[in-house]
Amino acid sequence: MSEGNGGDNVSAAAQIEITEPALDDVFRDYHKMVFRAAHRVTGNAADAEDVLQTVFLRLSRNRPEGVSSMASYLYRAAVNCAFDLMRARQAGPMLSLEEAQAELSEDPGHSPEEVRQGQELAEWLRSTVARLSPRTAEIFALRYFEGLDNAEVARLVGSSEGTIAVTLHRARTRLIQEFTRFTGGRS
Repeated sequence: MSEGNGGDNVSAAAQIEITEPALDDVFRDYHKMVFRAAHRVTGNAADAEDVLQTVFLRLSRNRPEGVSSMASYLYRAAVNCAFDLMRARQAGPMLSLEEAQAELSEDPGHSPEEVRQGQELAEWLRSTVARLSPRTAEIFALRYFEGLDNAEVARLVGSSEGTIAVTLHRARTRLIQEFTRFTGGRS
């Protein structure tokens, strides 16, 4: 993919052994997983597509070294990239009016007010988690957005289960405090 024919690029690519056909295989094998992880964090299909493109573009430019599991690497990259995107868009709304209207019309079981409140709460949670440190946000998303247990999260991020438990406890405590401020003390 690079235009140059420098020896450094060739030796690095050969060392990591991700060739163009191999990159195509990696995309084919993992693009759905990357999209789903990004969508769970962003709550938006268009943003998840942006994350998908960014993750694989970065992979094509900078081949990772010493990756023991491509699935774990891409999963973490998707979650981190999704939070980066959310942080960059922190000031703007996360759900367009058209998307909100489409969701309202698709769910006749709830009143429009209940749906709006649910959307506001989901947006609040995503934006609040995005304000956590990148590592804490990643751990929180893997545990609570993706439903992985602490052992799986520890393995993915290269940490101990105890560290994961403490990080999650602190994140939950902060989110509870933020939620209390968000609701004005009402639950």
